Amino acid sequence: MAKQAVQQHSVSVRLACQAFLVSESCYRYECKHNAENEEIANWLIRLTDNHRNWGFGLCYLYLRNVKSFGWNHKRVYRIYRELELNLRIKPR
Repeated sequence: MAKQAVQQHSVSVRLACQAFLVSESCYRYECKHNAENEEIANWLIRLTDNHRNWGFGLCYLYLRNVKSFGWNHKRVYRIYRELELNLRIKPR
């Protein structure tokens, strides 16, 4: 809403942030990891397609120890959940 006020009504950023109770750092924040998140998603999809009985733990250890990626486990797990890979049903 603050961005709309700045663009449409030519209000200063400081005034718009004060009006909508938003800090200026939040106003200017841009996500920087979109390309890396897509790379993590591609790796996770490939691993779970090739190794159907691997859960998150084995996928993460493979990426960390074998492929030497330095990604945080919380970030990898967030993407793992967004892809709904944690909802796979084991065949009997």
